[in-house]
Amino acid sequence: MGEDAAAREADVVVLGAGMVGVSAALSARQRGRSVILVDRREPGSETSYGNAGIISSGSILPLNTPSLWKNLPNYLTNTHPALRWNIPWAIANAGWVIRFLASASPSQTKPRAAALHGLIGTSLGLHRDWIVQAGAGHRIRETGWLKAWRGDGLPAAKAEQAALAEFGIKSEVLDRQAISALEPNIIPAYSTGLLHTQTASVDSPGAVVKAYARHFADGGGAIRSSEVGRIEPLADGWRVLLADGTINARHVVVALGPWSAELLQPLGYRVPLAFERGYHQHFVPNPARKLLRPIHDAEGSFLMTPMEQGIRVTSGVELTARDAPSNFAQLEAVVPMARSVVEFGDATGERWRGARPTLPDSLPMIGAAPRHRGLWLAFGNQHIGFTTGPGTGAAIAAMIDGAAPPFDARAFAPSRYIA
Repeated sequence: MGEDAAAREADVVVLGAGMVGVSAALSARQRGRSVILVDRREPGSETSYGNAGIISSGSILPLNTPSLWKNLPNYLTNTHPALRWNIPWAIANAGWVIRFLASASPSQTKPRAAALHGLIGTSLGLHRDWIVQAGAGHRIRETGWLKAWRGDGLPAAKAEQAALAEFGIKSEVLDRQAISALEPNIIPAYSTGLLHTQTASVDSPGAVVKAYARHFADGGGAIRSSEVGRIEPLADGWRVLLADGTINARHVVVALGPWSAELLQPLGYRVPLAFERGYHQHFVPNPARKLLRPIHDAEGSFLMTPMEQGIRVTSGVELTARDAPSNFAQLEAVVPMARSVVEFGDATGERWRGARPTLPDSLPMIGAAPRHRGLWLAFGNQHIGFTTGPGTGAAIAAMIDGAAPPFDARAFAPSRYIA
């Protein structure tokens, strides 16, 4: 074996340097494995960059809960800020849509919430450890996040509080006066709020992913920038074909987010992956009227969060093809609503679009591929990938070592969708 080939050998190669992939690489390295992390862009530059930066204890309820049926007539108009959908895409992906709706039943909601609770609990602990170890502790804010209603939101707030309390997740219902005390610099537009008190946020999710990647590299991990072509099984491992060469490894972790299904298709796996596309725009903040924590506007279905780059306003979900042309209608519709709450100036930087990978049951795939030894799947974390990345990575690293994951991962088994 030549010197160059020997340098390319590893126990584990992780494909994808978003939060999930970086977490898998870091976790495997911490277990003593030699690891190479591969992505076409630098870590944290794709989907993991564009979220609201929330490390959320309360994101245990997936989008497809029984309340979806109540809201469905509004969503079908294709004008609701929470959801826009492309009709040709929905027709072409009718099977995914039907399975997504079928999961929105009472009998399926609680087990999925319990599964996500375990994943999130592990992830929160790792986030709080890693962000300090990675030298990025200055980026985390332990101020919770606020969901707020302009109209009569008290019944909804109490119902959500009760659902969270079933899993021991604490929250506080706030009236208008309490909201003003919590956020004294915003315009008093909200009558009811639900403060998620056990939730943190960061001022730059992309920078946090990069910090975790540096921590991985400082601990002996290798990072390689290249386009991933395909993966091929070997007698005792895998060959990863890149745009500029190959890597041989005993284990391959596919953590390419919305690009994962394409890579697996030549191996005979048909993954029912859809894409929750989302948009954001930054605005120059008013330093005299600071926003102190992320706020989720319930009626507008958007988030406002203070970031290093300014006030980030994020849109609701767009269901369409991953690479369809951008449609900024949702974002443009909510910016005036955001201005009615938070004082900010002109837009800064370009508008951003990302595609969050989603399976019909809104749970990620975490585990072994059914027919290929040494192939591990870690994607489909929908819109909570930034929160759940560390737990996903830790579970994959444990499974590679033949150990039990740090939470019950049975609900996330890839075999529920592929064989």
